Amino acid sequence: MKPKAIAIAIFNSHIDAEDAIKELQKDGFDMKKLSILGKDYHTNEHVIGYVNTGDRVLAWGKLGAFWGGIFGAFLGSGLFFIPVVGSVFIAGPILAVMVGALEGAAIVGGLNALGAALVSLGIPEDTVIRYETEIKADKFMLIVHGTAAEALKAKELVRQFEEVIELDRVPA
Repeated sequence: MKPKAIAIAIFNSHIDAEDAIKELQKDGFDMKKLSILGKDYHTNEHVIGYVNTGDRVLAWGKLGAFWGGIFGAFLGSGLFFIPVVGSVFIAGPILAVMVGALEGAAIVGGLNALGAALVSLGIPEDTVIRYETEIKADKFMLIVHGTAAEALKAKELVRQFEEVIELDRVPA
């Protein structure tokens, strides 16, 4: 079932993003309706890991505990290398949208796969460019997928949710 609305928040650190996730979880939000995107910008020059269903990550970057918890709690996760943006960890329902953008080569108006995935969620292109810039700047993006009421409740609980988009009102 496609969400009817999304709420979007940008966090300066993984600690802030994790605190917001814990707040939403404490209030009963379904973790399967949350997505997070971000970079492990403190990785060293060694391989940071390989994730696949059934396999375990053998080596992590410095944010390994954070991403390990996210990968276990969220619905699906992956690591993508996106030109210009770099390596981006993605977890939650946005992963399926991202894979769909890659499989269908759905690159929209010069946007990369990340931008195309965000546009396909209903986020306006000019806003997508700003969000891509935030992720390039090592920030973390948290998305709540659900009803308009759930998105608004998330915005009330976590003040960093700056935008609520009602997808049934977005032109196709």
